[in-house]
Amino acid sequence: MSLLPDEFEWIDRLKPLTRGDERAGGLMDDAAALPTRAGYDLIVSADALVEGVHFPVGAPGGRVAKRLLRTSLSDLAAKAAEPFGYFLTTAWPDGRAWADRDAFIQGLSEDGARFDVSLLGGDTVRSKGGLMVNALVLGWTPSGAMIPRSGARAGDVAVVCGHIGDGWLGLEAVARGADDQLDRLAAHYWRPEPLFGLRDALRRFAHAAADVSDGLVADLGHIASASGLGLRVALSAEILSVEGRRWLAAQASETDSLAKLAGAGDDYAIVCAVAPAEVEAFRDAAETAGIPCVAVGRFVGGQGIEVFSGDRRVLAERWGYRH
Repeated sequence: MSLLPDEFEWIDRLKPLTRGDERAGGLMDDAAALPTRAGYDLIVSADALVEGVHFPVGAPGGRVAKRLLRTSLSDLAAKAAEPFGYFLTTAWPDGRAWADRDAFIQGLSEDGARFDVSLLGGDTVRSKGGLMVNALVLGWTPSGAMIPRSGARAGDVAVVCGHIGDGWLGLEAVARGADDQLDRLAAHYWRPEPLFGLRDALRRFAHAAADVSDGLVADLGHIASASGLGLRVALSAEILSVEGRRWLAAQASETDSLAKLAGAGDDYAIVCAVAPAEVEAFRDAAETAGIPCVAVGRFVGGQGIEVFSGDRRVLAERWGYRH
């Protein structure tokens, strides 16, 4: 662990984020012991955000904190896991004011309470470039109940839960200077909602699932590839929010614009594979939780991805964000 002049002051300020969880050990150690939970599997996922890549340069600390925790927790939502804690790594650039760091802590505190997750440990270092933050998130599922990417079966219906396009449209709103307290799309960019309300429906019906971080087609493609299958996707305005449909109506080409949103990413919707006979029951369970679902295609034998808009096949150089 690198020793910074203010490292231990930073750790002291982080201690309230443990919310008194004994597993954190008061952040006094370089490790944490996590007791096993009988009948459950521990689910672990990690995400990093880099200034100028995953969020705008100079973004306020509170917004960065909430974006970090929520996008990381979205991975657990797609696994049908119940979150409980996280490890935090921060690389602060020289000269970053304490007020911004305190705003970062406040953002984590608010969302830690909202999603019932506690800080359990981590590391802090100095950055010679921009801000970099990483969250390793932890959750539980009943033994064997995690929803993998690799479980899709030939003939399964590809279903998207939530809306596609709001991530890219939200980034555009942020770039225009939209107030995230007033503009829903800007708020979605900074504070995407992990779809934990989908947990029961996923456990009952989904063979495979992933969250939409790289793009709708790309993340469905990840499921297909991991499952050894091909994929056929049909794009339509049904996958868009009200704001997305309004934007689409103003574009010259509906097909090209839909393709753009389907490849943009940052939506944090959930895509999954469901047996044809269970799609209606899955949709009913999801919509009871307030989460809209749309069937967008099918997993098929073989390999490759085909994307259609109406009767037209849509071609793209790439179908999603590449790191």
